[in-house]
Amino acid sequence: MEIILIKGAQLILSLSILVILHELGHYIPAKLFGCRVEKFYLFFDWPFALFKKKIGETEFGVGAFPLGGYVKISGIVDESFDTEHTDSEPKEWEFRSKPAWQRLIILLGGVTINFILGFLLYMMIMFVWGKTVVSEENLNSGFKVSELMQEVGFEDGDKILTVDGKEIVDQFDINKMLFTRGISQVQALSLNGQRKTINIPEDIGTQMMESGQILSFIPIPDLVIDSVISDMPASYAGLQKGDIISRVNGSKILNPDDFDSQKSINADYIELEISRNGNLFDAVVPFDSDEKLIGINIGSQMISPTNLEYGFFESVSVGFDYGYWTLYDYVSQFQFVFTKAGASQLGGFGTIGKIFPAAWDWQRFWETTALLSIILAFMNLLPIPALDGGHVMFVLYEIVSGRKPNEKFMEYATLAGVILLIGLFVYANGMDVVRAVN
Repeated sequence: MEIILIKGAQLILSLSILVILHELGHYIPAKLFGCRVEKFYLFFDWPFALFKKKIGETEFGVGAFPLGGYVKISGIVDESFDTEHTDSEPKEWEFRSKPAWQRLIILLGGVTINFILGFLLYMMIMFVWGKTVVSEENLNSGFKVSELMQEVGFEDGDKILTVDGKEIVDQFDINKMLFTRGISQVQALSLNGQRKTINIPEDIGTQMMESGQILSFIPIPDLVIDSVISDMPASYAGLQKGDIISRVNGSKILNPDDFDSQKSINADYIELEISRNGNLFDAVVPFDSDEKLIGINIGSQMISPTNLEYGFFESVSVGFDYGYWTLYDYVSQFQFVFTKAGASQLGGFGTIGKIFPAAWDWQRFWETTALLSIILAFMNLLPIPALDGGHVMFVLYEIVSGRKPNEKFMEYATLAGVILLIGLFVYANGMDVVRAVN
C-alpha cells in the first residue's frame, strides 16, 4: 500500500507540474494578445471544483476529475462546447477576433512549453546526476539475445561495437536502436573475440513488436565467487569472495553449467581468468579430488554500470541530444499503436504510475517528468479536434485557404474528437485493469 501511495504522489505531482505549465503556455500569450481568459483549471471541474477563486476576469481552480486541465478562452470552440458567442459578431477580447498568427501562437504555447521543459529537465539531470551507461567493459559476459535476434545473426555473449559505423556509448541502447531507428548494420564482438558484421532487416522493428521481443538484448550477469572454502585449492590460489570469473580454460562462460563442463578439459587442474577491482589475473587451480572440487561457490551478480559526469556546457549538449532521441524514439514507435500488438500495449494511469520508482528518488522523478512532458507535447500536437493539434489544423487551413472553417463544422468535429479521446481513455485504463487481473 505504501508503494502505491508513493507512486501515486509522484504521478500527481508530475502531472500537476506539466499541466500547469502547459496551460500557462496558452494563458500568457492569450493575455498578451488581449484575449479574455474565463477559466484556468488544473484537472477538470467536473462534476465539481475542489477549489476555485476568481482573480480579475479569470476563475482559477482545481477540478475533481484528474485528467489534464484547461484554460477557457473567450470566443473559441473547444471541449467546453460553449457556443453562445457564435450567434454574435466577434468581440475584440475574443480568440476568434485575433489574427491567425496570434491564434496560432496561443494554440502552440502549451506544447512549446512542454517541449522546452522536457529538454531543460534532461539538461539539468545530466549536469546534476550525469548519465548512467553500460559500456562494453561493464558487459563482461555480453548479452543474452532473443530467438529473433539469433535468426538475424546474433549469439548469446555478443557485445555491440558499432551501429551503422558509429561507436555505441550505452550497450543497452541497442534495443531501442533496432526497434525505432531503422539501423541497417551492426558490428558485434562474439564470445570468442571475433568481430562480425550483421545486416539488419528493414522491418526488424515490426518483427520485434509482433513477436513480443522488444527487449531482445538482456545483459548476462557476471559469474562471481560467493564464497571460498578454507584449506581448499581455491583458497591457496588466492581466490577471494567477490572475484568475477571472466574466462575458464581460455573460454568465456555464461552460467555455472558452463563452468562445470569446463572441468573435463584438463584432468588435474582448471585455468581461471579472474577480474578483481578492474584488474585481470590468471589462476591455475588444481582439483582436490576425483570430483574435481576446488572449493568455491559460484553465484551471479548484475552488471555494474558506469556513471558519466558532465560540466555545465557539456550537459546542455548531451541533454539536448538525449531529449531529441527520446522524442524521435517515441514518435517512431507511435506507428505501432495502430497494430494489434501495439494496441494491446496501451495503458492509462496505472501504466504511467508504474514508471515512477517505488521509493522517492528525485533523479528518477525528474527523468520520468521529462519523458512525460515530451510525450504530452507530442500527443497534444496530433491533429485530433479537441486537442491543440486539431485547433492548429483548423487555423492552418484558414491561413492556406483564406477562409475560416464553418463554426458548426468545428463544433461537430470537436464533439467527435472528444468522443474519440474518451474512448481511448476508457480503453487504455481498461487495459490496465485487464493486465492487473491477469
